[in-house]
Amino acid sequence: MSDYYADKLSAEGLKRCYEIASPRVQQYLEAEIEFVLEKIHPRDIVVELGCGYGRVLARLAKKAPRVVGIDTSIASLQLAQDELRGVSNCSLAAMDAVRLGFRDKVFDVVICIQNGISAFHVNQKDLIRESIRVAKPGGIVLLSSYSERFWNARLEWFERQSEAGLLGKIDYEKTRDGVIVCKDGFTATTVHQREFLSLTADVNAETRIIEVDDSSLFCEITPY
Repeated sequence: MSDYYADKLSAEGLKRCYEIASPRVQQYLEAEIEFVLEKIHPRDIVVELGCGYGRVLARLAKKAPRVVGIDTSIASLQLAQDELRGVSNCSLAAMDAVRLGFRDKVFDVVICIQNGISAFHVNQKDLIRESIRVAKPGGIVLLSSYSERFWNARLEWFERQSEAGLLGKIDYEKTRDGVIVCKDGFTATTVHQREFLSLTADVNAETRIIEVDDSSLFCEITPY
């Protein structure tokens, strides 16, 4: 799956996924960013896990004095560097979200949105624990997945990506219950409310589940 992201869903390919999104999907993407921005205070240090080509970093950098974006794709980070030219308070790093090269308790806000918790294809408990590790006590970790109410718009978006050659052909016999399966082996899953609560049951933090815009399901974690 990592090769799939490296070959098709990185840099310009990833950017194209967002460019072909329908108005409803664009609304969903904007609602996620607006929700995150509301959580950021003027003195916060922010890190985005899975920043891709920098789609939201410039927006974050307008609200926070220091923003860091990490991703495993060098091609995406190179495009992000171009996209963020002139944004002096944002830095980029090649890094795995489950093995972050940061000290403990350094960020006020840790962000992993647009279903990164599923899209990264990593151990989800490890991702949550690592996100909490680098967050300050009283800070906030924001992870999002898809709302069940967004299924039709999400599936249509993936169909557009398939038609554009960014994904394989959709396997409709296997695509159901929040899981999209392509005939070339690509699979896109989601995390439901009960799963978020199970994943965070043993962490030293307060957890809230918030639905935004009938499209995103946010897990908001505040470390003690």
